Amino acid sequence: MSRFQPITFFDRQPAEEQAQYELLPFRFTPLDDERYVATNLAGEYRLIEREPLQKLVDGELRATDPQYVELRARHFLTDAHSKMAADLLAIKVRTRHERLSQWTGLHMFVLTLRCEHACPYCQVSRQSEDKESFDMSREHAAKALALALRSPNPAIKLEFQGGESFLNFDLMKYIVLRAKEENSKLPVPKDLAFVAATNLAVITDEMLDFCGEHDVGISTSLDGPRDLHNKNRPRPGGDSYERTITGIRKVRQKLGRTSASALMTTTAESLPRVKEIINEYLEQEFHGIFLRPLSPYGFAMKTKFYRAYDATRWLRFYDEGLDYIIELNRQGVDFLEYYSATILAKMLTSRDPGYVDLMSPAGIGIGGVVYNYDGTVYAGDEARMLAEMGDTTFKLGTVNDSFETLFTNESLLDALDQSFAYSAPMCHDCAFEPWCGADPVFHWGQQKDFVGRKPESEFCQRNMHIFKGLIRRMEEDTFVRQLFTRWANLC
Repeated sequence: MSRFQPITFFDRQPAEEQAQYELLPFRFTPLDDERYVATNLAGEYRLIEREPLQKLVDGELRATDPQYVELRARHFLTDAHSKMAADLLAIKVRTRHERLSQWTGLHMFVLTLRCEHACPYCQVSRQSEDKESFDMSREHAAKALALALRSPNPAIKLEFQGGESFLNFDLMKYIVLRAKEENSKLPVPKDLAFVAATNLAVITDEMLDFCGEHDVGISTSLDGPRDLHNKNRPRPGGDSYERTITGIRKVRQKLGRTSASALMTTTAESLPRVKEIINEYLEQEFHGIFLRPLSPYGFAMKTKFYRAYDATRWLRFYDEGLDYIIELNRQGVDFLEYYSATILAKMLTSRDPGYVDLMSPAGIGIGGVVYNYDGTVYAGDEARMLAEMGDTTFKLGTVNDSFETLFTNESLLDALDQSFAYSAPMCHDCAFEPWCGADPVFHWGQQKDFVGRKPESEFCQRNMHIFKGLIRRMEEDTFVRQLFTRWANLC
């Protein structure tokens, strides 16, 4: 008996007949006057013009129409030749959300609020160096660590924050050593990772030797060329840039070439200088940059830095930077923009990189959790920053509470439930929902609403502009599509 179907099985229907198909769930949003972006539940997308889209939803698309086979392959429709389509789509959706079953992998320890910098856009209420009452105690650290190791996630990252985390270096050492000891006692030890957020101004050889011995990664800030960095990040002596660059070189020398990462923050002074900022990252031999706006928390609000520019002006900055990075790649310079790469991973693959601000359900609590210097537990870094402004909406409890009490806290569950993008007004109908996320802390801080009023939301304005811009660039340029595909698989 033949194992192959007869040739008639593969015959298409006559051109004059309509195809017999059923629609699978999908949404569409206009890209321009003629084209729509259509996405399925797994985030796969197709560009489709108005007329064939109308035919598709009316059940009038023909098997001979150019879009038919592609829409079937991408699980927008199913017919007699694709009986497994719904099951395959379900597998892709499950793969995209597999992180949810692992729960919280990122645990942030605020070792101290002390800092010798005076950055006007700082998102926390920093304290001067000598106020040791703003340091985390060993007792709180031990309890926080016990909570972190209770997470069902098999891979745990402990991130040390401040203030300036290395001003409480003794506690950092204590946590690293205790974490390794306690982890070794677990029936199934976790994959532990450590990273310290630092401005590098006070780091010493002793500190770097310890970090090298125990694989503690270094994350720092680099806002651009010397004059811009020093203006954005002032410190006594006016040498923040010099200390940062010296520190980066020391870290690489002692810990390896890939051990140091850097973040920039866009201030009003940054806006006309995006190419210079990118060139600074190239000069310091970084392989990419995260172009990010100011966040509406802490001193950034008190000093009016956050309102120094609006979303429209920042998007011009972002577009100019992204186009410059694309041009650098055309010239053979291998360099990427990390925020775009994160989005592209969601657009072009079945994976979700787990970036907290682009998760739905929201990343608060289940993507990251913060143990503050005073033992208070918050549902994320932004939640802690909001609390510094007097709003403790996203406080989960303290390190004296049980793991179950903290993570079944009504403050967390209510915010997750209300902000779930798939069922939120306007988000539910948006084609970009599979790539976007829910950020209830941002929306609450701006509008006192977990979901946010979308037409007034800078979160939506920024992301929708970026989503559409990435699609246009890919559709108009083969080189860009190949570049973006590579970025998606790197993230």
